Amino acid sequence: MRARELKRQPIRSFVLRSSRLTPAQARAIDTLWPVYGINHCESVVDFNAVFGRPAPLVMEIGFGNGDALVEMAKAEPEANFIGIEVHKPGVGAVLAKIDAAGLANVRIISEDAVPVLQNMIAPKSLSGLRLYFPDPWPKKRHHKRRLVQPQFLELVAGRLIKGVVIHMATDWENYAEQMFQLLDESPRYCNTVAAGGFAERPAWRPLTHFEKRGTRLGHGVWDILFTRC
Repeated sequence: MRARELKRQPIRSFVLRSSRLTPAQARAIDTLWPVYGINHCESVVDFNAVFGRPAPLVMEIGFGNGDALVEMAKAEPEANFIGIEVHKPGVGAVLAKIDAAGLANVRIISEDAVPVLQNMIAPKSLSGLRLYFPDPWPKKRHHKRRLVQPQFLELVAGRLIKGVVIHMATDWENYAEQMFQLLDESPRYCNTVAAGGFAERPAWRPLTHFEKRGTRLGHGVWDILFTRC
């Protein structure tokens, strides 16, 4: 029975690393999570109530150390941002950065993005989704662990408002090609690039830690911008 139960466990697109929290990160989680954190639940969240205002709701999945999330929230004060990250050191780091910047338009959920989208996000409520430099799982036998799969894009499509942008970026060409092909073949998404193909990095996407590292390693960077048709 146990073996069969294990087989039914969903394939995760991430591995929970055993990175230790620094004292500053631990303090940030202890003191700031009640202010900026949202606990995972199995019911739709009223984000207008959470933020104390109605505003476009933008989600970033896998924000890492949170630098890009904080910069985007600063640059777009008219929007409310939800950051999703499973790794606690990144959560602790971003909480401290949000507080230091005095940002009222960011909240954090520390949970797998899929159940968050399934349980907490109302249909047709997201005004944008941003996924920057997700784990590429470069070995072919691990490609099934990549987050961007047909079922993920179908789930996201149901949560996006028609006409808004889903923006992905990666420094792994093979993953970029997979992302692009899946979006391009789906009737639920339309490429923002009239001639087809990849996009230029838009002004709203800051250079990320992972992008800088990839550039140092000689990787290219591919931006993919589609709208929800």
